Amino acid sequence: MQIPCPPLSEEDRCRGIHQDQGQFLARQDRWADLAQALELADQDRLMTPAGMPVADLLSFGARSDVIMAVEHALADARTADSPALLDGIGALEELLAETPDCPWRAATVAMAHIDTGWLWRGTGWQTQVPDSNLEAFAAHFDRARDILERFQTQRAASPFLNAAWCALHGAGGHHPDRISRDFETLIDLNPLNPAPMRALGNYMSPRWFGSYEKLELEARRTAARLLPEWGAGGYTWVMMDALAGDDEACARVDTEFLIEGLADILERRPDQHTVNLMASWCMNTIGWQDGADSEANAVRRRIAACSDWIVRRHMTELHPLIWAHAARGFDNNLRVGSARRFAAAGQEDAVRLLRHIFRREIDEGMKIVFTDDGPVTKQA
Repeated sequence: MQIPCPPLSEEDRCRGIHQDQGQFLARQDRWADLAQALELADQDRLMTPAGMPVADLLSFGARSDVIMAVEHALADARTADSPALLDGIGALEELLAETPDCPWRAATVAMAHIDTGWLWRGTGWQTQVPDSNLEAFAAHFDRARDILERFQTQRAASPFLNAAWCALHGAGGHHPDRISRDFETLIDLNPLNPAPMRALGNYMSPRWFGSYEKLELEARRTAARLLPEWGAGGYTWVMMDALAGDDEACARVDTEFLIEGLADILERRPDQHTVNLMASWCMNTIGWQDGADSEANAVRRRIAACSDWIVRRHMTELHPLIWAHAARGFDNNLRVGSARRFAAAGQEDAVRLLRHIFRREIDEGMKIVFTDDGPVTKQA
């Protein structure tokens, strides 16, 4: 089997450019320039080819040094009052104090607090997290809320500010209807960005703050509102992360609608990042999670089977990191010890699963070659 496997995809390169720009401006203390870049990117709804908002990437780059320092300090088991945990976020607070009326700087500092809170908490069940870590998590989210409260009017037309506000819901404490309303506002401000739809589905699942009934309702409401942009794809985006590892969610899902949404998403966004995302989700995240529920397993097999037509119709290159994340449920807070080994594991998984798709051709002695027009079979 021959398939191109670029070290960096077009999407990776694009994201890296904007993250590096944000990091550079922060390191050079050019926060006014960063704020201007954030405002322009937000107003113009600038996005990468796969739909990641440029404003989010600029902001992440600007706070990345602080977050990385916190991550390293926590890995070294530093205490909550350690300078390694306080200095970076303290420096951002000082910058905010210099221009307290700048919503772009404020949202970046607030998101640094939210990122730090998640590093303290992790993504495990709350009963598994030490009380001291939960206290730190809550304190950072409380501070982020205090920062963002004063910019309620500015966020009315801003996906970037609304995304920061919706991120606060990770701390819980609000009725599911309030959460879904806030995410509806964010989604409608920039319907071409799939990330809020995936987050909405996650929060509407019983594992977080919702129920199976609420999850289904919000997935259908999202699909109906976004029919011009995504066809049935809104339903699929909302369901993606909610289905992972949940037998009952799989058993309840409208499989036909979900599969129709897969096709609609790839028709509208055929870039290789999205193709690899959907193929790996079908085959790796969902397809290899058989449990005790036979009805859920039947749904998983139908979803996994979609990887066949996704690969045959749409795939031209392999993105190993996406497959590696798919095998681990797309955990945004996953700590990766070695990026090289992580990517290698993803590539190994992907090649094994692609061979499974083409097993009949391979058994007949054919060679599979992925071209710019998709996979073709040749005599070996």
